[in-house]
Amino acid sequence: MAPTLPQTQPAAVEMQGVWKRFGQQVAVQDLSLRIFQGEVFALLGPNGAGKSTTIRMLTSLTRPSQGSIQVGGYDVVRDPLAVRRQIGVVLQPITLEAELTVWENLEFHGRMHHIPNPERQRRIDEWLEYVKLADRRHDKVKTLSGGMKRRLQVARALLHQPQILFLDEPTVGLDPQARRLLWEILRDLNRQGMTLLVTTHYMEEAEELCDRIGIMDGGKLIELGSPSQLRAKYGEALLVRSRPGQEVSYTFFPSLAEAQRQLEAESDKTGLMVRPANLEDIFVRLTGRRLD
Repeated sequence: MAPTLPQTQPAAVEMQGVWKRFGQQVAVQDLSLRIFQGEVFALLGPNGAGKSTTIRMLTSLTRPSQGSIQVGGYDVVRDPLAVRRQIGVVLQPITLEAELTVWENLEFHGRMHHIPNPERQRRIDEWLEYVKLADRRHDKVKTLSGGMKRRLQVARALLHQPQILFLDEPTVGLDPQARRLLWEILRDLNRQGMTLLVTTHYMEEAEELCDRIGIMDGGKLIELGSPSQLRAKYGEALLVRSRPGQEVSYTFFPSLAEAQRQLEAESDKTGLMVRPANLEDIFVRLTGRRLD
């Protein structure tokens, strides 16, 4: 069980009419989005879609050119320090001090957030136990596996008791066992009331963890909904045509039964297959590209 988390405020994230321009280049266009308290939200998009810029604005690292953003009840432009107290951030790059021990990394972070002793030591002990690193507290970070480093980043992000956790590609490069262990930690944090915003290149991860998904392309939010809502909208099944010398094509159907009936009606069934549709199929249909 996770250490007790503070209660979240009613609105986790509110974006209204947000634009971000870099000179003549528009990175984010008229983005309006609400992330509900206590939900796990995934932001997906191909490279250049605007999701990284969106995350930078939400975490107060980049000011929006236009529009309003509130995170944890605070405006990111007027009160960025208050926003930073509400959030924890786990970046894709490993940003730990490799020559310091596990404990020293958390001690340094706790002091940066002015967490007094003995509260700071209590939190370090609790979170190390929670992410299953208590027995490595005196080991240098450079001796840890990739999965251990990622779990330590999560513990560090939670040390100051944020209400919202941002995770940028949290399981990239991890083996399946390490990935699933981190999933269990994130699920438990969410059960404790933590709001999570995740960017990921793994469609399985988005389906496994997230309540809702936002798909961005060309700086715009082009689709929003739960995995089940998106499948209901675009189709629960696919008829796949894969024949030599021809480009593979996919036809969506509302149900597996309807896709199967179409297959049976085909006079030439060579290279034809019916299967359930998934988020990856919907993403490709919307953007014309695969996520990775």
